[in-house]
Amino acid sequence: MPGKMMFDGISRRDFVKSVAVAGALASTGKYGFAETMTATAGMATEWCYKSDKQYSDPFNQVEVDALISTPSGSEERVPGFWAGESTWCVRYAPVASGQYKVRSVCSDTSNRNLHGQTSTLEVQAYAGTNPHFQHGPLKIAQDKRHFQHTDGTPFFWLGDTWWMGLCKRLSWPDGFESLAADRIHKGFTIVQIVAGLYPDMEPFDDRGLNEAGYPWDRDFAKINPAYFDTADVRIRYLADHGLAACIVGFWGYFIPRMGMDKVKKHWRYLVARWSAYPVVWCLAGEGTMPYYLSKTPEADAAAQKHGLTELARYVRSIDPHKHPITIHPSSSARECVDDPSVLDFDMLQTGHSDRQSVPNTIETVNRSLAATPQMPVLIGEVCYEGIQEASRQEVQRFMFWSSLLSGSGGHTYGANGIWQVNTREKPYGLSPHGHSWGGPAWDIAAALPGSGQLGLAKSLLMRYSWWKLEPKPDLIDPRWSKEDYWKPFSAEIPGEAIIAFIPASYSGSTFHNLKAGSYRAFFFNPVDGAETDLGAVTPGADGSWKIAEVPIFQDWVVVLERKA
Repeated sequence: MPGKMMFDGISRRDFVKSVAVAGALASTGKYGFAETMTATAGMATEWCYKSDKQYSDPFNQVEVDALISTPSGSEERVPGFWAGESTWCVRYAPVASGQYKVRSVCSDTSNRNLHGQTSTLEVQAYAGTNPHFQHGPLKIAQDKRHFQHTDGTPFFWLGDTWWMGLCKRLSWPDGFESLAADRIHKGFTIVQIVAGLYPDMEPFDDRGLNEAGYPWDRDFAKINPAYFDTADVRIRYLADHGLAACIVGFWGYFIPRMGMDKVKKHWRYLVARWSAYPVVWCLAGEGTMPYYLSKTPEADAAAQKHGLTELARYVRSIDPHKHPITIHPSSSARECVDDPSVLDFDMLQTGHSDRQSVPNTIETVNRSLAATPQMPVLIGEVCYEGIQEASRQEVQRFMFWSSLLSGSGGHTYGANGIWQVNTREKPYGLSPHGHSWGGPAWDIAAALPGSGQLGLAKSLLMRYSWWKLEPKPDLIDPRWSKEDYWKPFSAEIPGEAIIAFIPASYSGSTFHNLKAGSYRAFFFNPVDGAETDLGAVTPGADGSWKIAEVPIFQDWVVVLERKA
């Protein structure tokens, strides 16, 4: 059985068991080792090995992996993680039912407790409805434009930003569960969350603590397993409730601070802990941005860029499930590496200047979509709602619709107050550069209207084969251009629908180049989801149809459904 690690007066085993009893554990955890084990396809299962041999520095002296032979005949190498004292655990998500063979491999081949242990894993089919367990891990679709599950089921990326969501300022269980419930209700599908090495603070700032301390000791000599035990509970909770996690390993400036050896150890630990869950990997936040007060910014930026390229290859080599890899950038993930082919999708950051960020957002999306190698493109950060007392809900709607109708593979929202986990009792406070981002408490920010309105937008697209959406800017006149980014956007789902976003002041626009046939048209109110039926539409001989006057003066979505 695992050794006793104490945090908040509770051992690791008892803490995790208490979570399982509460129904928040998405795993069939085995807190010990047996010759025959059982598991469920798609869900995480865990088993542990305890060493009789003692090590002076077990985290740095010993590595344990599991070689797993699958029913299909392939072999997967799954990294294990040091769970504290003399215990190493392996966490794995079998993709299909059947019998698996397991053999442990230890860097110390003389340790018979850790090396050469064999067992059988009997896996039964999953019978539930959680999409991640039912359809498998997230992958890049064959069209290189969107995401899907392993079995081909499309995945709509509507992300939320909880950068510091693993710290204790977002309390467990009340705060974390409350925020998750709100986001699930609104239709969010994935959460961006940093694995403890946070932005906007020094590495060992008290604001980054969770219930078990910091993720590393103060000289980065070794990891703190108890920190990750408490983080596990939150990541498992997201998985169990249908939310994927975009795991951000650290902020990019930790590379020159920690060095590549420690950075790789950190990422090996994250892969070992969380690759069995529905995740995507974001190697670093603000990938090549030096530390705010760096005295060698150019050298740091270069070191971060080279380091992230090396790190991307490393993570891909050790991840048994091959989760998609990206980087959260200052502009484009492609610019954060020496070779963009090491990435699976391009994440963008395009500004926090309210309407002034619109041109850069549209241009950056289109530039990335045209770049090679081809990969899905999505905004990972833009105009957090309420930041600098601006970027309100109408800006959130514009960013969503302009990017989706331009061809992005999803969209990520953020609210000021949530990303840094402001609390009512204590606002986040000053950043290292001496300023404060301000913002309301996280629970107040969670109720800002933009998040719900993006959920309504997603629900409209989900009625159709949204993953087939093709940008067709020339279907509508006037249309956006570099001369005026605030004009309409349009796209088509072939054979199903044409969808246009009409910013305020462009009522009375005209569709052009419509195929002959019959359509049903309606206005969709992006504020509350209400619809105004416009009846049957037959384009003119020239393929045109003039849109009726909008019901009220604001932005609208117009849908032309193809009638059979």
